[in-house]
Order: sequence, then C-alpha cells, then structure tokens
Amino acid sequence: MIKDIVFDFGGVLTTIDTEKALRKFRDLGIENPELYINSYCQKGAFYELENGDIDAEEFCMKLSRMCRREITFAEAKDAWLGFLVEIHENLLEYLQTLRGKYRLSVLSNTNPFIQSWALTKDFTTCGKSLSDYFDNLFFSYRMHCSKPSSAIYRKMLDEGKMVARETLFVDDGVRNIEAAAAEGIQTLLVANGEDWREALEKRLSATEE
Repeated sequence: MIKDIVFDFGGVLTTIDTEKALRKFRDLGIENPELYINSYCQKGAFYELENGDIDAEEFCMKLSRMCRREITFAEAKDAWLGFLVEIHENLLEYLQTLRGKYRLSVLSNTNPFIQSWALTKDFTTCGKSLSDYFDNLFFSYRMHCSKPSSAIYRKMLDEGKMVARETLFVDDGVRNIEAAAAEGIQTLLVANGEDWREALEKRLSATEE
C-alpha cells in the first residue's frame, strides 16, 4: 500500500519550456547556453548551483564572468524562471484531496533562485506557496545531490522516514524514474505539462488491490 507520494516540480507541477530559458540566458550574454542547460540536469556552474556546491552569490559571480558583465540576483532569477511557463494550480488544489490519506512531498533538481519565488505567496494566484501543498520538500541544492543519482533517493527515504515499496514517485524524466525504481521505489512516468490526475488515481487504485 502506498503511504507516500513524491512529485517532481518542473514538468509535473509546472510546464517547462527549456527553449525560453535558453533565450533568457542568451539575452544575459551567455554564448551557447545549451552547453550548460537542459530540461533535467545541468552542467558547469548551473549543475554546481542545483547540486548545492555553490550558493546564489557564487553563481552570480560565475555567471558574470561568463557574460562579461555583472549579473544581479534579480537578473539570474528572471532567467531561471524562464523554465516555468505555467503553474498547474488545478493539480495543486487536487492534491489537497489526497492529504491525510497520503504524505505528499516534492523531490526536485532546483535552486535558490526558483525557490525564492516558489516558496512565497507569489507562487499561486490564491496567495499560497509551494510549501502550503506538501508535507516535505526535498530540493537538490539543499541535499547536495541531484537526480538521477541514487544518493538523492536514499537520502529522501532516510530523511522522510519513507519505505521504498510504500512510496510512489511521479516524474517526467525517464532517467529519474529508472533511478528511483532501482532503489525499490514505485514510479509513475508522466509527460511535461500533462494532467496526470487520472493516471495517478489508477495507479493508486492498483496498489490497493
């Protein structure tokens, strides 16, 4: 029986537009940002930020060197938010019907720029932050490890006091799903921006049979 449901953030709770983010970083002055940025796992300073190896200030310094001009926190934040083109508030509100029966968590490769917005009342039109919808938030930059590394799943299970076989992980990345399954976690692969409510209900019903 499932007791914990864990959701990815970008692509599951939001729709991701990598091309928009690339344009924004290109506009800041980065040449060939596609060498560092993709939908699921970053490289260079972008990876170091999401993995918690450097903080926001250090990232801005490295970004400034790449752009050959000073980049502010606000400019970097705006570029990072280019990834997120739609917040699925209908799905977030649906999750409230599951709370109490299941513990709900987020496991995301993310960074302090994105979360400086998502963890405020500006996250939704009804003035709720991401934390209002979940019991646990597991962020790569806080955990100092990233998906699809096995370490992040083991750390999540340990810190959340979860049992792998009683945990369902919902993600839009095949490699992330495969890595979670390798740790014994049950999984549900969805598409970027998909309304996954019916698929989730079917999966939960199947595990209770």
